Amino acid sequence: MDATPLIASFILFASMELGDKTQLAVIALSMRERSVEVFIGALLAFALVDGVSVAFGGVLSSLLPTFWIKVGSGVLFLLFGALSLLEGEEEQKVRADLRNVVLSSFSLVTLMELGDKTQFAAILLSARYGAPLLVFLGILLASAVLTGGGVIAGRGLMAAVPSHYIRYISSTLFIAFGLIFLTGALLGLEIL
Repeated sequence: MDATPLIASFILFASMELGDKTQLAVIALSMRERSVEVFIGALLAFALVDGVSVAFGGVLSSLLPTFWIKVGSGVLFLLFGALSLLEGEEEQKVRADLRNVVLSSFSLVTLMELGDKTQFAAILLSARYGAPLLVFLGILLASAVLTGGGVIAGRGLMAAVPSHYIRYISSTLFIAFGLIFLTGALLGLEIL
């Protein structure tokens, strides 16, 4: 079994979500609420949003020729990387009014992830690799690691690493993946 889709999805999602507004929301919620319930609610939200995205990407991979999926993925990853570099700092104010912590975390993370660049990346990776289950597992593992880290670290993570550095790292990885996908498509190579 080729683990490339799992590894690529894990690395990309971990870098994209590190310091993202969703992780900031999890950190803020975990400072006020029970950490285990915040973790469960957030992970369920990631599973729902990214699961649907990965399934859509899997269907897309059976409908479009591989060459065009690779070119489209490369171009969109380059675009996401450039846009991430141009984005300003994320608003760090998060508020959860619901009484049930799991439901609050689930609702907040679901709303924050809908239409987010990670949702589109899930679609693209699933279509690119044609291995929706491995892509989903990579995404879910990255989500669990970062959500767990956010819950455990609380304010410490954001104090240790300035958010603009995290944004630069994420943007660089987006651009690197875009270049790899485009180069592979144009040269007919299977790089990643």
